[in-house]
Amino acid sequence: MKEFLTYLKPYRKETLLAIFCIEAETVFELLIPMVMADIIDVGVASGDRRYILMKGLQMVVYALISLILGHGCARYAAACGQGLGAELRKAEFKKLQKFSFANTDHFSSASLVTRLTGDVNTIQNSVSTGMRPGFRAPVMMLTSLAVSFYLNRTLAIVFFVAVPILGILLFLIVSRVRPMYAVMQGAVDKVNRIIQENLTAVRVVKAYVRGNHEIEKFEGVNQNLKNNSERAFRTAVLNMPAMQFVMYGTILAILWFGGNMAMAGEMEVGELTGFLSYVLQVLNSLMMLSNVFLMLTRGLASWRRIREVLDEEIDITEEQAKEIEVQKGEIEFRDVSFKYQKNAAENVLEHISFHILPGQTFGIIGQTGSAKSTLVQLIPRLYDVTEGQVLVDGHPVQEYPLKGLRDSIAMVLQKNTLFSGTVEENLRWGKEDATREEIDTACRIACVDEFIDRLENGYQTEMGQGGVNVSGGQKQRLCIARAILKRPKVLILDDSTSAVDTATEAKIREGLEKELPGMTKIIIAQRVSSVAHADQILILDDGKLNDIGTHQELLERNQIYQDIYYSQQEGANL
Repeated sequence: MKEFLTYLKPYRKETLLAIFCIEAETVFELLIPMVMADIIDVGVASGDRRYILMKGLQMVVYALISLILGHGCARYAAACGQGLGAELRKAEFKKLQKFSFANTDHFSSASLVTRLTGDVNTIQNSVSTGMRPGFRAPVMMLTSLAVSFYLNRTLAIVFFVAVPILGILLFLIVSRVRPMYAVMQGAVDKVNRIIQENLTAVRVVKAYVRGNHEIEKFEGVNQNLKNNSERAFRTAVLNMPAMQFVMYGTILAILWFGGNMAMAGEMEVGELTGFLSYVLQVLNSLMMLSNVFLMLTRGLASWRRIREVLDEEIDITEEQAKEIEVQKGEIEFRDVSFKYQKNAAENVLEHISFHILPGQTFGIIGQTGSAKSTLVQLIPRLYDVTEGQVLVDGHPVQEYPLKGLRDSIAMVLQKNTLFSGTVEENLRWGKEDATREEIDTACRIACVDEFIDRLENGYQTEMGQGGVNVSGGQKQRLCIARAILKRPKVLILDDSTSAVDTATEAKIREGLEKELPGMTKIIIAQRVSSVAHADQILILDDGKLNDIGTHQELLERNQIYQDIYYSQQEGANL
């Protein structure tokens, strides 16, 4: 709870003003039945019109003040709830930016989206709509109870029967519905996952004519959400019948006993009328509290999901960081082993050792699934090694500040991503303050200049989400240009020219050698032709270092390399 309240601190003023307006409004509303009782017992009984008018005017003033305070309450409660939601979203998103790949693997992307949107909305709505009844109901109930006992202690004994019955009923409802809300939010995750997958892979769906299959799959998770929601809300709405049962039973009991007392002259009619008003206030307070409990139950289910993100332990930290920078781009792996989960039975990479000198071109080749991408992701600490050391310029990567390390290493991932915005905006991800000359140079090296003029508005062409209006090869070249623009010490190309023809690939390679001779280049590839020129070529086989050497050396001695080379040669001759 303490952690939750910290997110309300920026809106402390609005929270206090909302509470003040709620309590003040409640006080004035509680005064109105007392004034009404005086009108009946004093003004009507004595026929004093002046007294009735004075008390009537007093009731109008109290009502107007309550109205103004109610408006203030709604305004400040909304500001408080929406502000809390904004702070929670900001905290979650900030935490996500610190996640390593390992941390991200703990959650599905759909679940993270739901936790950032749906769960936060649930909490902010609970605060916005629940603040008024939550602070109003206890004061109203206690005050109404006190006044009821003041008016007639004998008749007020009815509460000692009604309140426990209602309390037990509400407890049973809340305890039953609480786990249902958690299940319901999980069902929302599944719906979001299907929607996200379908939108991302819409071209694949259409290409394979699987629209009907996707509809059926969506209907399944949608029906599951519907069933879970109905089950939860079907139980939650029982609070209203329970409330009405107790309320009407209490009113009947008071009318029966109070009527007999009025007929016996033990109680005034106006007193009975005022007593009934306060009874309704007490019962309405209990109903409001029950609704608040239901909102809190759902809000707590969402808060637990948000806490899972906020409390996720970041496995990549800067505890060992020193004030050092990457100067040369020398890379060394010393007996490195790695597995995604600490408790995993087997390593993904096992006992890998090699050394890359500054400015060298280093090739990595191997069968699909041999952990080539995982290997290079250890260099900028997208993952941390399980055993051994990765060194850059002779220092373990853990000794570098993360920002400095990753700024000095440009990585073109296997899955190329462009963001919504213009071509130029995407390129400036590499360097925000890049000059047009620097952009042109990077584009020339990456052969982007071959097609940029053919785009509708050149550098100002809108990419659309994910770069949907450029081909796979063009997207790869734009991502390479973006990486080059950083002018890093180390450039990692993770199968980033697979959609590019061999002639264009050769031009990119020549451009890198000519324009950036001092840059260390690591190339992961499926084609031997992509790495044949490299100073060293590493062969990975099922996460193990099989061999390392030049193209000619490996062609002479290594069976795996020979098989790959000759199979590709045969394929080229077909």
